[in-house]
Amino acid sequence: MQKFIVLALFGAATLVAAPVFAADAPAAAPNPQQQKMKDCNAKAGDKKGDERKQFMSTCLSAKEAPPAKMTQQEKMKDCNVKAADKKGDERKAFMSTCLKG
Repeated sequence: MQKFIVLALFGAATLVAAPVFAADAPAAAPNPQQQKMKDCNAKAGDKKGDERKQFMSTCLSAKEAPPAKMTQQEKMKDCNVKAADKKGDERKAFMSTCLKG
């Protein structure tokens, strides 16, 4: 009989203590989709109803931001590097095309 009481008390203590230990466990890092949801929620701010739904849909389906356009100075540097082996009219033509594109 004593064994049964000890086992019952041990079982009850385990049930009570399990949630306490689970609360101490470190939380797993959010996966990319969860992080995206968190970011979009923060950006949505005080939007309500259909406006919020539309914003969240757009935000969650958005791809990564396109790379920023190069400034004219950056284009010039890049084109100069690519045109290093060209001379004269060939270089002028190449630079003109490169800087436009």
